[in-house]
Amino acid sequence: MFGFSKQVKNFEDVDAATFEALRQEGKAVVLDVRTPAEAQQGMIPGAKLLNVMSPSFQNEVQRFDKSVPYLVYCRSGNRSAQACQWMADQGFQKVFNLRGGIGAWQHAVGK
Repeated sequence: MFGFSKQVKNFEDVDAATFEALRQEGKAVVLDVRTPAEAQQGMIPGAKLLNVMSPSFQNEVQRFDKSVPYLVYCRSGNRSAQACQWMADQGFQKVFNLRGGIGAWQHAVGK
């Protein structure tokens, strides 16, 4: 009506406990979408670093299996939500964003 469009969210925000439970199942790929400098401060075990701000991010993600679950995180949950939305828009079927980012995960698992 006014030319505004509401983007439909096609991924799931999950809390740190749910994220960790999914990670422990071992079926999901964990993606850290922070910068390399941020990742030097610590990463979730088994995560693959893929900077969402990098020009190669989209090309790299296009190579992934779209039927596999993906657990995506950043520092606070904002960049990872953007990455999740883009992935879902590309046809990825199971994409989960860590609400609150790595800080929430560290608090939940005591790291």
